[in-house]
Amino acid sequence: MDSPFNTIGLIGKPNHPNAAATLQRLHTFLLALGFEVIVEKRTGSQLSDVPSDKLVKLVDLGERADLAIVVGGDGNMLGAARVLARFDIAVIGVNRGNLGFLTDLNPEGFEGSLEQVLSGDYIEEKRFLLEVEVYRHNELKSANSAVNEAVLHADKVAHMIEFEAFINDDFVFSQRSDGLIVSTPTGSTAYSLSGGGPILTPELNAMSLVPMFPHTLSSRPLVVDADNEVRLKLSLENTDSLQVSCDSHVVLAVLPGDEVVIRKADRKLRLIHPKNYSYYNVLRKKLNWGSRLY
Repeated sequence: MDSPFNTIGLIGKPNHPNAAATLQRLHTFLLALGFEVIVEKRTGSQLSDVPSDKLVKLVDLGERADLAIVVGGDGNMLGAARVLARFDIAVIGVNRGNLGFLTDLNPEGFEGSLEQVLSGDYIEEKRFLLEVEVYRHNELKSANSAVNEAVLHADKVAHMIEFEAFINDDFVFSQRSDGLIVSTPTGSTAYSLSGGGPILTPELNAMSLVPMFPHTLSSRPLVVDADNEVRLKLSLENTDSLQVSCDSHVVLAVLPGDEVVIRKADRKLRLIHPKNYSYYNVLRKKLNWGSRLY
């Protein structure tokens, strides 16, 4: 097959029998088409007869593969995406999760759509990530990235915290709330949406700031240009242990008086879709919006 991809990497969902069956089908299908297939190490334990030289760490997969296929839910895709975004690698998902906003391919019949993608007939999007940094006394203490959102919150449920928010060093508001969600367009249909945030279409260069159970009814979500820098300064009056969560996977510890800086990362995720992909069709299906009247 003539294809823009030569080496394909497979990433799975550990200890998930249905995902394992889909991975095995994928592996057999890709080898039959003549592709070189490498498999993420943890995923490889779910497959039979994978040569040891084809089992690689996720970082090595990002360096060697032209296309990564992630089998699982959006959580799997997020975990892989934070690593793979640093490499110029295309990523597509087979949905073995619940919602599947980021995983397009149907596990029951992915072959036709995937073969179309492998032949070069696909839609490509570039989704930006957030870079999250925690500073203490002007010294960088920790950092990580997020595809969906960065969430400032207490480590206990329903505990109010106090902080100030700045955009490009311009004071915006002070707030007492359970926390704040800073979301990308990709994450606007995830945790941010459940918190009352707006849906941002993927092509927007924007971030949303969504208060979590604010102490005043005047607090509302705010959408800002993604080229801005968001800085959150934690009040010294906070007594609880504080955290910043990146995609609900990575947790950075925060102390009273610390500053959290959130900005658009330089790297982007190359997300691949079949040619018949429609973002609005995904919204209609996942959010149960009404179909056409006629």
